Amino acid sequence: MNPDEKEDCECAPPQAETSPAGGRDREFEEPEIENPEASRMKRAAAKHLIERYYHQLTEGCGNESCSNSWCASSVGFNRMDNNAAAVKALELYKVNAKLCDPHPSKKGTASAYLESSAHSNSACSNRKMNHKDVHSVRDNFKDVNYLTEDKVYEILDICGENEDYSPLIRVIGRVFSSAEGLVQSFRRSKPHTKEELKSLQGKDEDKDEDEKEAAACSATAMEEDSPSSSSSSRLGEGSSGENDVQKLAPDEVSVDIEAVRRVYERLLSNEKIEAAFLNALVYLSPNVECDLTYHNVYSRDPNYLNLFVIVMENSNLHSPEYLEIALPQFCKAMSKLPLAAQAKLARLWSHYSAEQIRRMVETFQQLITYKVISNEFNSRNLVNDDDAVVAATKCLKIVYYANVLGGDLDMEHNEEEDEEPIPESSELTLQELLGEERRNKKGPRVDPLETELGIRTNDCRRPLIPFEEFVNEPLNEVLEMDKDYTFFKVETENKFSFMTCPFILNAVTKNLGLYYDNRIRMYSERRITVLYSLVQGQQLNPYLRLKVRRDHIIDDALVRLEMIAMENPADLKKQLYVEFEGEQGVDEGGVSKEFFQLVVEEIFNPDIGMFTYDERTKLFWFNPSSFENEGQYTLIGIVLGLAIYNNCILDVHFPMVVYRKLMGKKGTFRDLADSNPVLHQSLKELLEYEGSVEEDMMITFQISQTDLFGNPLMYDLRENGDKIPVTNENRKEFVAQYAEYMLNKSVEKQFKAFRRGFHMVTNESPLKYLFRPEEIELLICGSRNLDFLALEETTEYDGGYNRESRIIKEFWETLHSFGEEQKRLFLQFTTGTDRAPVGGLGKLKMIIAKNGPDTDRLPTSHTCFNVLLLPEYSSKEKLRERLLKAITYAKGFGML
Repeated sequence: MNPDEKEDCECAPPQAETSPAGGRDREFEEPEIENPEASRMKRAAAKHLIERYYHQLTEGCGNESCSNSWCASSVGFNRMDNNAAAVKALELYKVNAKLCDPHPSKKGTASAYLESSAHSNSACSNRKMNHKDVHSVRDNFKDVNYLTEDKVYEILDICGENEDYSPLIRVIGRVFSSAEGLVQSFRRSKPHTKEELKSLQGKDEDKDEDEKEAAACSATAMEEDSPSSSSSSRLGEGSSGENDVQKLAPDEVSVDIEAVRRVYERLLSNEKIEAAFLNALVYLSPNVECDLTYHNVYSRDPNYLNLFVIVMENSNLHSPEYLEIALPQFCKAMSKLPLAAQAKLARLWSHYSAEQIRRMVETFQQLITYKVISNEFNSRNLVNDDDAVVAATKCLKIVYYANVLGGDLDMEHNEEEDEEPIPESSELTLQELLGEERRNKKGPRVDPLETELGIRTNDCRRPLIPFEEFVNEPLNEVLEMDKDYTFFKVETENKFSFMTCPFILNAVTKNLGLYYDNRIRMYSERRITVLYSLVQGQQLNPYLRLKVRRDHIIDDALVRLEMIAMENPADLKKQLYVEFEGEQGVDEGGVSKEFFQLVVEEIFNPDIGMFTYDERTKLFWFNPSSFENEGQYTLIGIVLGLAIYNNCILDVHFPMVVYRKLMGKKGTFRDLADSNPVLHQSLKELLEYEGSVEEDMMITFQISQTDLFGNPLMYDLRENGDKIPVTNENRKEFVAQYAEYMLNKSVEKQFKAFRRGFHMVTNESPLKYLFRPEEIELLICGSRNLDFLALEETTEYDGGYNRESRIIKEFWETLHSFGEEQKRLFLQFTTGTDRAPVGGLGKLKMIIAKNGPDTDRLPTSHTCFNVLLLPEYSSKEKLRERLLKAITYAKGFGML
């Protein structure tokens, strides 16, 4: 761009409507003669000015000492939302208000605006040129309003010959800063797949090619689609846009993605050309955001999605140059896409490779991490209020579902819903008492994008890339979960909750959100009880009280729970309060922990016969021939639900298929790998056998099992199964039916009762929404990895002890020298459970307090608060002896 051109570019936009002196401005005055061409030029100039006013109102010029009262950068400017800014921009345009020039501090924005202005003016002047000037115009590529792969290479070759890449830079700036130009660029001339070949043939393809060639030959092709001045109107009115969409499947777009990748690969190696992409994106993004927010552009032309596909193929999006302005603005624009467009992007990207999905994930994660680290977020400055972080998270959700869709899906094997609905409380809820409609009455929340795509996260057995790569740890560290949970429950449009995107949260953060939900529900039940006691004179009972005898814990606990489940299931959602008969312990959490441990030990005792135990896998499974009734299994489900609800960890050992079934998925052959590995290996060998299955193995569709007494039980997988041989042709069906019987049909009654009890406690909880099956296991069982070094790092001291105290150093040396079993006993003694919480022992807040001078007394503990009371023993040997005795023989509760 020569100096004269640049000068024109800088001054032309503000003067376009007001100064008739300049030759270029006189052209804008000529529409007094009815000239459609001039009319379109005037509308384009007006639109550009209005957009600049809009950005001045929403983002400012970047000059901190700006005196323009209608600029967001000026002191005392009252911020306004996007709607108000759009209306005000139109008013300012009408009165010819002052328009600021972008300040150089706006890193790249100024150059984008100026270059865009140059494009606008040069385009206007080009349209007025006569036929004699056509060849010179094409030499400078001023008539190129959209790009194809061949056109890019043509310009690149000419620029290489002249050793001057400025024409290519101007073309990229013009096309990539224009939504219209980018949407029309890199269109496919032929389909990618055989399926498309059937729908796109012969004349249609030729017609598309002819249209594209005609558009390339005309400098006004981009303007002839519609007389409207808005980009949303210009898009979608073209002769071929809608037809293209009709021919495309739900997971296809009209852009040639491979061509885009090849173009980027050649161009991004040139730093000057890369800067053109950056500046163009800065200018493009606000316009796209405006189009999607106010003009409903996607419904007019679904090809608008091409724009996002093309930009996301830029492999440099995560580089530092983009992180400051360009990428945040683009994410804000993408987050405005309607649900249908997001779903189409997810379906399209689901066909990408794992490496391509990972690149997009890293792009958005890089932006989120950059914004989190470069800002000081706290309870007053919430990360939820950062537009860039929120927008990037919403964009990451699209990639997340693409990752799910592109993985190994199992959409068919779903558990049937309970035939009888879970009984609701006969009492009114707090909201109903106050005259409000009950929230979440229809069940747990479901993500709208999940509904649009018709899938669930649990349908994916193995995603393209691990789910863990979507978790952003820096974000989890600064997230104020109490505030985020509030936004989640209120469901306001003004405040974003990261709980609506649980894939970005780690298990510890999600567990905290679940804890808040459970506690608020407990307080709600408590308030309802108080209201009833005041209004109806009922006895005040705000807790779920269980008084049990240690020697008869199953009889006492399960009978009491059964009565509550029958009379008023809502009482199960009160805070649990356990009391052991004859003991003085006050339940602040520790007594409940021991209660759950004792109940689990009794329930899973193989002698009772409710569950079978596999010595090889160390796992329990439902006993298909148990003598216990379904009610007993319902009560066990209630116990598991209560453990989650009251934030207690259980020592249960189920295969993962149990948690998948609790989340609504049936067991399949793949699940046998951990629940019954021997059977899984046998069936796998059957599937891989290369000989004749019928002649060599001589098995039928009848299988046998043994009951508790060792008696064989025969079961036909198909009707008259003993007469149907397994062959090479039907062996897949045999394996599927075998797994179906072992994991589903044989234990159907037992599991349905168990699941029903579990849902009695958790049916209104966001458990299913937040957690995957493997996280549910972690939630119930805690972490099996005991890192005592992490525990040492986070332990606090009281009563005169500190990290440097002699007794404390000797204590940790002693504890680290213990064996695995002794360490578990210590955890049991101190915290009430021998498992680490979600996130490991580093998340356990243990306190060691001084309990007097040297003495022969044993150490004691407050399991409710994870406090160890440790006397200051005179020697390390005495400390070890006293501690071992305390943790080995500890049982029961008393008052100190």
